[in-house]
Amino acid sequence: MSTKPLRVIVLMCSTRPGALGPAVGRWLIDAIAPRATELGVELLPVSLGDLALPFLDEEEEPASGVYRHEHTKRWSAMVDAADGFIAVTPEYNYGMPAAFKNALDYLGREWAWKPMGFVSYGNTSAGTRSVQHAKQVVTTLRLVPLGATVALRIADTVDGGRVRPDAGRDQAAIGVLDELVRLAHALRPMRERPRSGSGPLPGSYVRALTPDDAAEVLVLQRCCWLEEALANDTLAIPALEESLEQVRAWLATWRTTGLWRDGRLLGMVRARRVGDDWHVGRLGVVPDLRGQGVGRWLLREAEAAVDAGCRRIVLSTGARSRDNIRLYHAQGYRTESSDSATAVLTKPVPADGAVGVSDVEPAEVG
Repeated sequence: MSTKPLRVIVLMCSTRPGALGPAVGRWLIDAIAPRATELGVELLPVSLGDLALPFLDEEEEPASGVYRHEHTKRWSAMVDAADGFIAVTPEYNYGMPAAFKNALDYLGREWAWKPMGFVSYGNTSAGTRSVQHAKQVVTTLRLVPLGATVALRIADTVDGGRVRPDAGRDQAAIGVLDELVRLAHALRPMRERPRSGSGPLPGSYVRALTPDDAAEVLVLQRCCWLEEALANDTLAIPALEESLEQVRAWLATWRTTGLWRDGRLLGMVRARRVGDDWHVGRLGVVPDLRGQGVGRWLLREAEAAVDAGCRRIVLSTGARSRDNIRLYHAQGYRTESSDSATAVLTKPVPADGAVGVSDVEPAEVG
């Protein structure tokens, strides 16, 4: 799971001048901000009144993702960048505000597989019927509503246009944030998969790894390079010795491809240009999926990305990793040099840049 910070939009849904929504929103943000900092969450307050969205005026259906108006494009970018939402909503005539429904209707894929929590306010029902109404709509958009909610009965909680201090109420708001964060992390693979390339295994997808993925990469390295250590009778292998910060540092400079399924990093490979050479390394596959073509597929991805003008592909493995060396020879590599620790193998890049890969499963490379 990526450790990238979550962005949560706190959406004030009333557009009525003088409405209580801004005061409720301020209370909510003040109550949950310390916990958000602890969880690494960025809170972004957004008022629908400030967005000034007209009633839906796009010619194409929202599901198309084709937007003509700048106000729609701005709203799309804002929602697309968010990982979750907390709607602060009143109740109007047993339902949610029309402006809230309109804002939801503007977009399609941007909402999918993100959690939405609710803080409602009102009189007799404390706004709960607004939340019931909204949940019917947000589930259709593949938003996932939380079970935890906060409902404020105005007569009991508001004094002079401000929400009265109450430790229990604050704790309930923190509970909404906690549940939203857990669900946002759990749903991340669902959000990533439609935006990423398909992988070689059912349900798998491929995306570029970033420094936010350093923790997963560190675990994969410790898992995959143990066999390399045993074969070469040494623990002096960079992939086993690196700290989390060192992994994070090289992820910022290498072009690294990760294969994922259901939030699990299944394999990876990195590559970058050094002079006229295309260096490939850190090719690893989780032990339970070896022999299924995953490593071969990752190697093909790294080779296909070779920069124009590169003359050869270079990789290395342990000098005593005989199986690895034999397998890479079968892929068209030849041993360029070898000392007591490391074997360096190379493959020329054809003039057309198309690098062939055989059907032999490769092992890990350093």
